[in-house]
Amino acid sequence: MKSVTVRAVLILVACASFLVLFAPVLARLVQDWANDGNYSHGFLILPLALYFVWERRKRLAVIPPQPTLLGLGVVAAGLAMLLAGVLGAELFLTRLSIIVVAAGAILFLFGWATCRVLVFPLSFLLLMIPIPALVFNQIAFPLQLLASRVGESVLSALGIPVLREGNVIVLAHTSLEVAEACSGIRSLISLLTLGIVYGYFTDPRIGMRTLIALSTIPIAIVTNGARVAGTGVAAHYYGVAAAQGFFHTFSGWLVFVVAFGLLFVVTRLLIRAVPRHRATEPMPAVTAPPIERTV
Repeated sequence: MKSVTVRAVLILVACASFLVLFAPVLARLVQDWANDGNYSHGFLILPLALYFVWERRKRLAVIPPQPTLLGLGVVAAGLAMLLAGVLGAELFLTRLSIIVVAAGAILFLFGWATCRVLVFPLSFLLLMIPIPALVFNQIAFPLQLLASRVGESVLSALGIPVLREGNVIVLAHTSLEVAEACSGIRSLISLLTLGIVYGYFTDPRIGMRTLIALSTIPIAIVTNGARVAGTGVAAHYYGVAAAQGFFHTFSGWLVFVVAFGLLFVVTRLLIRAVPRHRATEPMPAVTAPPIERTV
């Protein structure tokens, strides 16, 4: 009874210390979710992670606590990341340290078995952290060029005169710039998050969940290229005003809906192509009929 009380006190102290320590980091993170459309899905990550933990409650209840001092080392590493991020004004490190410290605290208080059960919820929290600007730009610019190429190819196939200069599509009466916001990285990040969640609830196999999540990458690229091409068609026939304002915003939502529909279809095809193996039920024993003997 005493050990249970001590552990409960340690958990409360750890939670309170965690909130006090990371309050400024969490506040800035929430601010980025609210202001950066690329990461507005961050508001959903923590509730989903908590649901994944709650879903494992029965497995966690039967695991005996086996604290290990190695958890303190992980916590120390997370605090070092936090310090380095604060001193170097590196937001990604400070935010990543949240997950590292949380994992270390769980390891210290409960042990390896509990950590293994909580690997997925902890890893899922990575999706709430914005990608470093350097990495983001390295991804966004090639996507801009790829979307421009796809748009140019589709417009040429439709017989519309078009010339592409980098990420600028030149039409007969106007020019369209495939900006960073139109690169598709926003839909890629959101669709990848949706693919991970959808795969988790659709199939229990880790390999299949990975395939479902990875399939969101080509889906996002293709649908965004189609959006750029559609914008070019609208601008060619109806003027540049048709490619701005309401049409531009509506096309973004429409493309995401289409992308989710494609994700659903691809998931069904993958599951049908690689069905789960069902355990074969043992055949009932066949007993020979009794032999009648005549005297």
